[in-house]
Amino acid sequence: MLHKLTNTLKSLFSGEPGIKKFGTFGGVFTPDVLTILGVIMYLRLGWVVGNAGLLGAIGIIILAKLITIATGLSMSSITTNIKIGAGGAYSIISKSLGLEAGGSIGIPFYFAQTFSAALYIIGFTEGWIRIFPTHDPVTISVVIWVMLMLISYISTAFAIKIQYVILAVIGISILSFLFSDTEPVPKVELIGKFEDADFWRVFAIFFPAVTGIMAGANLSGDLKEPRKSIPLGTLSAIGVTMLVYISLAVFIAYFIAPSELRSNQMVMVDYALIEEIVLLGILAATFSSALGSIIGAPRILQALAENKSIPGHKFFAVKTASNEPRNAVVFTGGVILTALIMGNLDALASLITLFFLITYGMLNLVVFLQQSMKIISFRPTFKVPRFVSFTGALGCIFVMLLIDPVFSVIALVLIISIYVWLTRKGLKAEWGDIRGGMFVVLAEYASRIAQKFPRHQVAWKPDILLPIEDPKLWHGSLLFIKNLVNPSGSIYAFTVRDTDVDNTLNDLEELLLPLKKQKIMINSTVIEESNFVHGSKMVIQTLRGGALRPNTLFLTLGSSDKSDEQMRELIGNCVRFELGIIILRQHPRMAFGMQKTINLWLRDKSPNWHLAVLLALQLQLNWEGKINLVTVCDTEDDRSNMQEFLQRLSDQTRLPSMTEFHVICGNFFDAVKSAPRADVNIFGMAEEPDFDFARKIGEISLSSCLFVKDSGKESAIV
Repeated sequence: MLHKLTNTLKSLFSGEPGIKKFGTFGGVFTPDVLTILGVIMYLRLGWVVGNAGLLGAIGIIILAKLITIATGLSMSSITTNIKIGAGGAYSIISKSLGLEAGGSIGIPFYFAQTFSAALYIIGFTEGWIRIFPTHDPVTISVVIWVMLMLISYISTAFAIKIQYVILAVIGISILSFLFSDTEPVPKVELIGKFEDADFWRVFAIFFPAVTGIMAGANLSGDLKEPRKSIPLGTLSAIGVTMLVYISLAVFIAYFIAPSELRSNQMVMVDYALIEEIVLLGILAATFSSALGSIIGAPRILQALAENKSIPGHKFFAVKTASNEPRNAVVFTGGVILTALIMGNLDALASLITLFFLITYGMLNLVVFLQQSMKIISFRPTFKVPRFVSFTGALGCIFVMLLIDPVFSVIALVLIISIYVWLTRKGLKAEWGDIRGGMFVVLAEYASRIAQKFPRHQVAWKPDILLPIEDPKLWHGSLLFIKNLVNPSGSIYAFTVRDTDVDNTLNDLEELLLPLKKQKIMINSTVIEESNFVHGSKMVIQTLRGGALRPNTLFLTLGSSDKSDEQMRELIGNCVRFELGIIILRQHPRMAFGMQKTINLWLRDKSPNWHLAVLLALQLQLNWEGKINLVTVCDTEDDRSNMQEFLQRLSDQTRLPSMTEFHVICGNFFDAVKSAPRADVNIFGMAEEPDFDFARKIGEISLSSCLFVKDSGKESAIV
């Protein structure tokens, strides 16, 4: 029986069968106007004028409208650039900043819309009880809830047609007030005394009156031409309602005394030509606002579900053949009923308003970012100056802090928490977004600034150039390299191959994947070239001109000498182009031991020790280990001088307090054998590298060894 009744009502009110799409007037203008012209207009506008005076009230109206005008212009601009889907603001933010940002705004925005419906129902109930004081409030709230649920469940087309009637009632009620036969006051108060509250408090109380501009955008998935309807309908609604509010403020100031305005919330009823019409308007306004929220909220929920941004997304994503999100409607109705049963929702009112403001601010920010990036993909047919979107974003933040700084912080923490949760879910959208491009633009901007300044030793960090001859056969230690660059360094890895380039690139990326998962900054590529040394030279020369260029070459020394000549050529190129050099000789059995102790070998008056000290500090930081400063002297007479040398160098380089000093007398090979056991030994490199010597040292020390050569661009004492 219920199914037949639903179909009958649907056939009567929805017009043509199938999916119903709405135009500008019914789908955007009407929902926006009905949400804006609500209870604030009827019950609080007089209080605003009574405290602020005529000019003060107009200033408050214009200031509040400036934020919504900026947001409306921003929304109009971006809707003419992208094809938005269901959910309005959620769709815009998701397609610009990704599903995570869209969901972190969309979920609170959905609940703000839903709880707003509950608040409007309570407001309707209070108005009804004022007319019929003997009626039970709970019964009235439940009856109105049932009516609203039936209207929204039957079809959106039915709801839109109901809103036409409500719009007419509100219009007639406003005319009944404006054309009353009230006598003007002796003197109009232009600037009020703000007896009940200061300017910003009065502004904060009035501002919720202008937060209805998303009502039409929430129906974006049900509009025939959202790109055309949203800009035209939204801006028209903002303009018309601003004229209504200013006209009412002028009339109120000229015909009603400030003292009465501050004490009587029902002045629009008492001074109307027909009081019953204004009372009916109050009921119609609260009813229409609740209906607009009940229509819009399920569509936001359904859009979130389609993108798998919420639990139970399969259930909420379901739509009927006529494009109605029935499951989302039923769930939303349940949330509203729960809120009504709980009773007092005043504590949520500020949070609801703040969620709207965060949505507006984010929307303005999205447009501002795309305007600032100056990318060719952002070419809206409706263009607005950049200061408009910037002012809108800044204004929303300002008003949030003005209304309630505590709730502002709570709202922001909640949104950040949702963003982190959605990020961990690994959502994947079918469309691209501007996040990658945004950070590229920022990086390019930063690099242009960086190129104006020399790379100073104070800002040195390990940016390693890593040649990999064959990704499948490479035997270097990724964990060790990570410990050299973490936390602020980077890696530029490359290999040289003239055939099977795509597969080689895949192998290279697979090899480096563990480092990427640990948040290490990595770039990788394959150079199409037959000669490895020549290809490596091309990389070094090409990267030399960039702002984000490597500063240190990392090579691995194997047991065989077949690659020694290639390494000598690479080292020669690095010396020419002022790159530091690290050669790792990894011990085949000991590897890096317990990753705790570093032996740093230094010579007095050696110019080649800065990079070695910096690398020792990097390893000590990441290993949470200990550094041994080690040097060799010829005789016992030199021991004290060398001890002083190590102490002085430790002080200059600010080595950790637990650093130990070891001066060993005798020849170098004996000193290596008798030195403290370490997980890695770091040595300076001679002008002409001796790879056989390096292999021998690795065997004698029974540890992995680093052989290091400065570029001249490092400093361990700044």
